[in-house]
Amino acid sequence: MVPSLSVRTLRPQAASRSGTAPLYSDALIDDLLQLHPRPSRRRGGGGSGGGDGSLSDLDVEALVALSVGFTSDSLSEDEILSAVVPSLAGPIQANYIIVRNHILSRWRSTVSSRLSESHAMESIRSEHKTLVSSAFSFLVSHGFINFGLAPAFRLPAVPTPPRANVVVIGAGIAGLAAARQLITLGFKVAILEARSRPGGRVHTRKMRSEDGSIVAAADLGGSVLTGINGNPLGVLARQLGYPLHKVRDVCPLYLPDGSPVDPATDSRVETTFNQLLDKACKLRESILEEFQSVDVSLGTALEAFRKAHGVAETLEERMLLDWHLANLEYANAALLSDLSMAYWDQDDPYEMGGDHCFIPGGNTRFVRALAEDIPIFYNQTVKRIHYGCDGVLVYTNDQAFRADMALCTVPLGVLKKGSIAFDPELPAPKQDAIKRLGFGLLNKVAMLFPHDFWGGGIDTFGHLTEDPSQRGEFFLFYSYTSVSGGPLLVALVAGESAIKFENSSPVEAVERVLGVLRGIFTPKGIEVPAPIQVVCTRWGSDKFTYGSYSYVAIGSSGDDYDVLAEAVGDRVFFAGEATNRKYPATMHGALLSGFREAANISRAAKRRSIVSTTDVVDSREEELDLDDLYQNPDLSFGSFSVLYDPCSSGSDSISLLRVGIGERRLGSGSLYLYALISKKHVMELRDIDGDEKRLGVLYRNFGTKLVGRNGLGSLGENLLGRIKAARLANLKISITNGTYQS
Repeated sequence: MVPSLSVRTLRPQAASRSGTAPLYSDALIDDLLQLHPRPSRRRGGGGSGGGDGSLSDLDVEALVALSVGFTSDSLSEDEILSAVVPSLAGPIQANYIIVRNHILSRWRSTVSSRLSESHAMESIRSEHKTLVSSAFSFLVSHGFINFGLAPAFRLPAVPTPPRANVVVIGAGIAGLAAARQLITLGFKVAILEARSRPGGRVHTRKMRSEDGSIVAAADLGGSVLTGINGNPLGVLARQLGYPLHKVRDVCPLYLPDGSPVDPATDSRVETTFNQLLDKACKLRESILEEFQSVDVSLGTALEAFRKAHGVAETLEERMLLDWHLANLEYANAALLSDLSMAYWDQDDPYEMGGDHCFIPGGNTRFVRALAEDIPIFYNQTVKRIHYGCDGVLVYTNDQAFRADMALCTVPLGVLKKGSIAFDPELPAPKQDAIKRLGFGLLNKVAMLFPHDFWGGGIDTFGHLTEDPSQRGEFFLFYSYTSVSGGPLLVALVAGESAIKFENSSPVEAVERVLGVLRGIFTPKGIEVPAPIQVVCTRWGSDKFTYGSYSYVAIGSSGDDYDVLAEAVGDRVFFAGEATNRKYPATMHGALLSGFREAANISRAAKRRSIVSTTDVVDSREEELDLDDLYQNPDLSFGSFSVLYDPCSSGSDSISLLRVGIGERRLGSGSLYLYALISKKHVMELRDIDGDEKRLGVLYRNFGTKLVGRNGLGSLGENLLGRIKAARLANLKISITNGTYQS
């Protein structure tokens, strides 16, 4: 079972009602030599099992590649785009796949050391050197090998000049991963983060008693490594020496009166729940064969089958079924009535295998390590992104940042809310994908107690309720005592209850959850003490997230994740869990999306470099100065001349205003002063009669001061650079077409 704000969940496993709590060593989390079954999306299917010892080296290497998302007999889409082989299919591709798997497997066996291309060649015949170079380059640039936080992978100094400048919006897992990879690839990077901390939806809160004697680390957001096999977060844990705590399979369920659920009834209803899901899957297969665009909610389908087959008709059976439905809503951060029956589980084939694990001390340990040595500007809320021409201009609450490219990693909820304006607007397909995809909600109540009254032998236990509308309220509890450093218990609030929870009183919420706990433990003669400290999350009200994680809503599909991931004009790129079709709603999905976009940005920078060297350049281009630009202003009236921002057409876009003071102060020629004002204000000045009145409005109404050429500041210089670049680009076109006139 996976307790997480932003991760897919594994259901509590019914196959085992007992277990131990090992802390994994490096050897035990090695994902190279064991083949684990894929975790089930139902209640059951843990991470256990292994190979039979008869696998060949090629088989093992293929399994390693499979565990990180490659297929066994074909190239990935990124490999095709990177042209890793001269032609698709045939023996060259087959040999490339074997070479790629070998390099990947070799590095995964020693993830704290840097693998060189020459070392990769040691066990491969020399005639395959070209394939080795191709595979090695691809795996490095896309973050499959030689990545992480071991001393061998400390960030290098940015070369002079850098390949390009990139501004990353958001210091969550995706943004931090992308920034580190980009710096490694030779880019100059800065991150803009709206909060005063890194991590985004991965946030560990230290809870403590007044005297400091009781302390615990509570993950209020993403909290579980969902499947350790192939998981890049598992690689980081190994490099940093973090032990992993397997989430144990034991999950007892309790009725409202505190009595345990009858095991036979529990098993029967669990089987029924899985059968209902199977029937829904068969129904969608038949529907999609006939009607490609038809979709209904998963909740509607499940309820229809429940009624049709007359299952879960007793109160206890219905409460048990509701518990499973609440767990499903937790897994998807969505009401079942909003979840697409057709595509809700489209990512199932790609789920990481192996055990689900906690990181002792919380996932902020990852965040701190990823953020080390990265330039991050905190408390910078991005309001607008201008892009085009020669780069991007990102406006925050109080500053503007210019770069060659921008990587947007904000949560889907922020994009849905329209908190960031894009100029020009995002392409219609991307806007439609943002609208179609769902962004759901999961909340938590973290409680630090004086002692572990629930016992340390389990990691989870569940609670049933008679009211179906409240089935998601405190339906599942997680014990973090073994990993948090103190007696910490976390209650989950999912589905409809998570939405209501946003507006409920924290005091009342705590009383309700304590009432549930007393109902379970008081009949056993166990006193439930008052908690020392309680933290209630409100992720839906958080203006930097507006929710928890993405899901496939009715009318959406996995294609929308791909559309959301597409770059716009090789200038604005997108990363984050909601851009990862294979691993949405997971922390490792966010991390991998950051690696993906670092590779895409690198590829785009290379394309632009190739294009720029083929342009026809005239020596007269370099002679363009400010006077040349104002020979053809975009607008002039009286002594006022204006140059517009060529990368923005909105009324709020910034323009460069020049005012000729005339010969009143100089013996010959004009004195020119400048100002940066909005296009809207330019239009207002144009409609005023007389320069004196215009100057009065400029000073008094707009609060704008005229400055000399050297007083424009970085914002003015950036604008001037874009104007010059646009004029030069037009000049190049004219020269190429033979129409240049001196």
